[in-house]
Amino acid sequence: MRLHNPHHRILFIPSLSGRQRLSPLPSFSNAVHEKHHLTSSSRDYRTSWITRVEIPIPFVPSRRIQLIIPLPPRFVGSLLPSARSGRKRNGTVLILIAFLFLWTIFAFTKRFATRSKTWPQPFSGDPPTLVYERADLRRMWLWEIASGHYPSNRPLPVAVGFQSMPLNPGIPKPQKNNLSGLLNATTIGTGVSRTYFHVNVTDPSFPPRPVPGSVLDLDIVQDNCEFSTNQYVRDCLEVLRMGAGLDNGKSIRRGNADKWKHIFTEGKDADGMTQTTPVLANFLDEANPNEGLEFSRKAPREPPFLNYPPPKPSTPIYHIFWAGPFTDKPYIAILSFLFTQNVGLHLPRNSPPSKEVCRPQIWLWINPGPAAAIANPRARSDMYETLAANPWSAPFLHPRFEDVVKFKLWNTTEQLDGVPEIKDEWRIFGGSIFNSGGYVYEVKIDKEAEKASSAGASSLANDTLTTAEEPRKQQKNGIYDRLGSKSQQDYDRMSVILSDMARFILCHRFGGTYLDADTIFLRDWEELWGWKGAFAYRWSRLEKYNTAVLRLNKGSALGSFLFRTALKNDFDFHPMTVSRYTKEGHMEGLLLRLPDALFDSAWLNTEGYQNDRPPFPYLTDFHHLFSLPREHGAAPLALGFEGFFRGAFSYHFHNYWWEPFDPSRNWPDLGLRFIKSERKGREEAAAASAAPATDPKENVTDDMRDLSWATVLKRTFEAYIRGERPNMYGEYINWS
Repeated sequence: MRLHNPHHRILFIPSLSGRQRLSPLPSFSNAVHEKHHLTSSSRDYRTSWITRVEIPIPFVPSRRIQLIIPLPPRFVGSLLPSARSGRKRNGTVLILIAFLFLWTIFAFTKRFATRSKTWPQPFSGDPPTLVYERADLRRMWLWEIASGHYPSNRPLPVAVGFQSMPLNPGIPKPQKNNLSGLLNATTIGTGVSRTYFHVNVTDPSFPPRPVPGSVLDLDIVQDNCEFSTNQYVRDCLEVLRMGAGLDNGKSIRRGNADKWKHIFTEGKDADGMTQTTPVLANFLDEANPNEGLEFSRKAPREPPFLNYPPPKPSTPIYHIFWAGPFTDKPYIAILSFLFTQNVGLHLPRNSPPSKEVCRPQIWLWINPGPAAAIANPRARSDMYETLAANPWSAPFLHPRFEDVVKFKLWNTTEQLDGVPEIKDEWRIFGGSIFNSGGYVYEVKIDKEAEKASSAGASSLANDTLTTAEEPRKQQKNGIYDRLGSKSQQDYDRMSVILSDMARFILCHRFGGTYLDADTIFLRDWEELWGWKGAFAYRWSRLEKYNTAVLRLNKGSALGSFLFRTALKNDFDFHPMTVSRYTKEGHMEGLLLRLPDALFDSAWLNTEGYQNDRPPFPYLTDFHHLFSLPREHGAAPLALGFEGFFRGAFSYHFHNYWWEPFDPSRNWPDLGLRFIKSERKGREEAAAASAAPATDPKENVTDDMRDLSWATVLKRTFEAYIRGERPNMYGEYINWS
């Protein structure tokens, strides 16, 4: 095929004034191109269908950028006055033409060659996600408020359009002689009275347990901890420490700190409380009921939100989702839970349950295979066999922990079918439910494999999922076959996407709080559990959610809103996308965005913020949990658990699944009661390092000299299980 002058270019050449002007003559990059032009049967460059334009790079006179414009030179030349006129010219028009051409190609590709089949939105950013009308959003708010899930004095969103102040059983009734609170209120309190206090320290050696039934006032916590109002993490942690009495024996006189009181107990005046039930009032007298709302362009609006069931009570359950072999990461998460929470391990095993304390539980949801794996009919029995054989998980099968540590088998189909809002519709996505921030990881349905599996097995979409790109046997260790993250390069992305969805399912179905497995409990959550609303926490400096900690009430209207909205937006549960759902639906007040100081105290420092007054320890990289700079290496051993972000509820170390907590003792070290797990762990650690197994009576000189924070925390939790020290609150484990 003959090309029509493929090497002809329009060249911008310098003028005496230093500006660029368009040369009317052909220009060639070398003699070969010129000869090709001269011998071509079509020598008139204006008959070509493309034009090559060279634009000099500023401050680099010897180099030029070449643009190929799919327009004839005659047309391009008509847009630019002739250089012979002597006018000063530049390449602005040509650049604009090239940009418009590329944008057209992109727009048609997005519209016809992608799964979403939508035109791009170049000026409005992400397309809107809202599928509920204003009246429905208002009904949801009223339901949540009447259910006691809004124990806050924060203003209600104006965009929801309340026409009167709702009755709110989550906050106290206004005092008879004090109407100032009512004048500034957006809801009318009908709840019981509150008594605020600082926890009284009686033993300087250990902090006291939270008062049973005490509640954290998150309005006050936000006032003292919110990044957007220039509050420092360091100061926030001091307020939290003082309120909970965590500075036992080490407190410094501060003067009157009543403004810092953020913990309260509720009064006994329930008889005078106005009884309310979930209200689904509808206001139909609005001239333009949806003015100001921007709805999704690719999904129809949802039907009216009516006849919703009453709220369901939930117990203090903490969910963790795990895929892959059990390692030291969930091991540490469970140990930290036992070390800090009021699970009653200091009491005799057969003691009756306390009437005041509701014993929390931690549920470990185990995904037995890759996120898109073939169903296994023996999955449950295999799970327990694997847990019993794994040195990191076997200790938690001990009868002493059976009331507080629960292992649960994750089954995607079963869980999705258990959510009423989506059970009849989620299958329309087929193998496209793995969506993370708009990036869909396609899998395909393998009907033959499904037939081969036993009738009792269930897998994703009632079919077996395999990769869409190539057969399984050709994609060993590919993204669809990974189970657990073994390194930063070998990252199990599919399980992460599945966990983004799983946390909402678990909290909506069972109630409770979800935590990522890379989370370490640092104090009792009694007061935080007492707050009846839903929450996640802030994505560092951004006004977005991080759902590494997520609290939802069981079967709530908020949960229904999130699932129906996600269903109509390609089943995307990425926290950034969820942030769009709540913002566009004006539901952010119902899913409170807590300061990350409570759960992620180092995050701002790792991104270069608040480094002028950082909290302690000062970690500028999440990896510093496992390996501190040498000049700071003395702190962990000198200060121990008590010196690690004292006041925060937990610490999220952001992945690093492949970094051992204790490199020199990379096995469960829980004493003679669990010696089998220790021996097996030693053997596996020796095999992994190609070194002989170490002597259980090794010398101190065999250990690392400087211990990291991760190592100190691990050994502290293990010493509690061995019975060598009490837990955080001075309680020894009771094995009787």
